Amino acid sequence: MQRWRDPADVPGEWGRSVVAIGVFDGVHAGHRAIVGRAVSFAAEVGASSVVVTFDPHPAAVVRPDVAPLLLGDVSQRLDLLESLGVDAVLVLPFDREMASWTAEEFVERLLVSRLHARRVVVGENFRFGNRALGDVALLQQMGPADGFDVDAVSLVGAESDSGDAVSSTLIRSLVAEGSVAAAAAALGRLYGISGVVVRGDARGRELGFPTANLAVPAGIAVPADGVYAGWLVRADRSRWPAAISVGTNPTFDGVERRVEAYALDVEFDLYDEVITIEFAERLRGMEKFDSVDALVDQMTRDVRDVHSWTQ
Repeated sequence: MQRWRDPADVPGEWGRSVVAIGVFDGVHAGHRAIVGRAVSFAAEVGASSVVVTFDPHPAAVVRPDVAPLLLGDVSQRLDLLESLGVDAVLVLPFDREMASWTAEEFVERLLVSRLHARRVVVGENFRFGNRALGDVALLQQMGPADGFDVDAVSLVGAESDSGDAVSSTLIRSLVAEGSVAAAAAALGRLYGISGVVVRGDARGRELGFPTANLAVPAGIAVPADGVYAGWLVRADRSRWPAAISVGTNPTFDGVERRVEAYALDVEFDLYDEVITIEFAERLRGMEKFDSVDALVDQMTRDVRDVHSWTQ
């Protein structure tokens, strides 16, 4: 898959494209429906499939006071898109200048001049251009004159009793409240955070449960404080069942919020290694124990529970 960081990176000889557009934060089930439609049609007509996404999130530029936490960094997003069979991804460097583009300029500068769009695939609630004045109806009006048609994909329903449409906003809310199993249903995969393993207090090792302390990248959504069953995934894709702690370690009067994972049945040195911690199920909230022995007893029970969840 080709990866472009600027419209100027698109090769001049690039042919006709089927283009899917969106932020695609998290590459959830709804996003995959859009991208999958583009990949399928491109294969049918012998065109290239291209995903257009944005970095940073447009809200971080136009409304930084309400910019959302993200469900993964750009590198994770690109890897997930590549797994869907996309030919190329253009990451638009969104800034104030680009935010000022009218809907017409967005179409001409990007879809027509650079990507030679044959079909544009978007979600039915897609908005674009200055002040988000462009919508699907406008895109459909502009398409015939510029040589492309538009496929507006209906929102995908979440696998929940509420039937809410899958959205990054919904998934952020689920992650924030610790409902990681429900978030996984909407994502179509476990929610994971990638980062570098850094040195902590080594207290877990002293208690018999050595943990990998993750440096969470700024702006990434972190589940609610508590203990989780999940997985520790190394760069070589090896996976280990893990008991995961999110919080300040109140038994020791901690103040720094941390994400730590204890990999079951294995011990290795992960310092300075990039790993991913995946959250499968929340086991309990974060508690302050009266003694270290009480904490160790609970951690032993947590490990037992993780074994049952990850078998």
